[in-house]
Amino acid sequence: MGDETAGLTRDAFLGGQLQIWQPKAGYRAGIDPVLLAASVSALPGQAVLELGCGVGVASLCLQRRINGLTAAGLELQPEYAELASRNAAENKIKLQVFTGDLRAAPVELRARSFDHVFANPPYFGLAAGTPSRDTGRERAVREAASLSDWVDVAIRRLSPKGSLTIIQRADRLADVLKACDHRLGSFRVLPVAPRAGRDAQLVIVKARKGARGAFRLLAPLVLHRGERHVADAESYTDDAQKVFRDGAQLQVDWR
Repeated sequence: MGDETAGLTRDAFLGGQLQIWQPKAGYRAGIDPVLLAASVSALPGQAVLELGCGVGVASLCLQRRINGLTAAGLELQPEYAELASRNAAENKIKLQVFTGDLRAAPVELRARSFDHVFANPPYFGLAAGTPSRDTGRERAVREAASLSDWVDVAIRRLSPKGSLTIIQRADRLADVLKACDHRLGSFRVLPVAPRAGRDAQLVIVKARKGARGAFRLLAPLVLHRGERHVADAESYTDDAQKVFRDGAQLQVDWR
């Protein structure tokens, strides 16, 4: 990478509990991977896998909340995978990062199974919108592998009764559910709305391998107080604040 900080910023997550290097240009992690991590209900001693781990934000947020996990990440872009490994090391968190296409993952990864697999697949299909000039951002936000590919790979890596957690744009919920097949069940869907009374912009979808429980659409998580943005200041609701600043878990499980 040459100069270790050239073209990078070091940003605080979870109220400063994590310090994360990421590119100044290209795809930059925001609240989405933090919400994803908060939705994974892992237990100490379990094995977890993030597909498309980027610079490692979701995996590291999850491990900051839960000690004793065996964690792995798979990332297509070598420069992002390198940053994920660097971020794990500098935050003193164990994360084994594999580099490769999820449709042709390294043999070592394909030989393993996990209690939880989680992912933030690209939000846009190949035909949607205008391609980004930045290769890193383009690969992060526009799918090359289909949602069906992401779900299939996740299911193959899950142990029986293991859980899959995906965060995606709300207008692609139907695509996510269509990608899920008979191998998954007991679906939980958490809408994420910017403000009370506003349409959800994101959804968090959870399901279990081999389960057959009823589908549940949960009450939405509202991110901001008030009807609109009125000042240049933080306006997170108490529930959102606990997730973004304290690393709290979101209850998107089967209790």
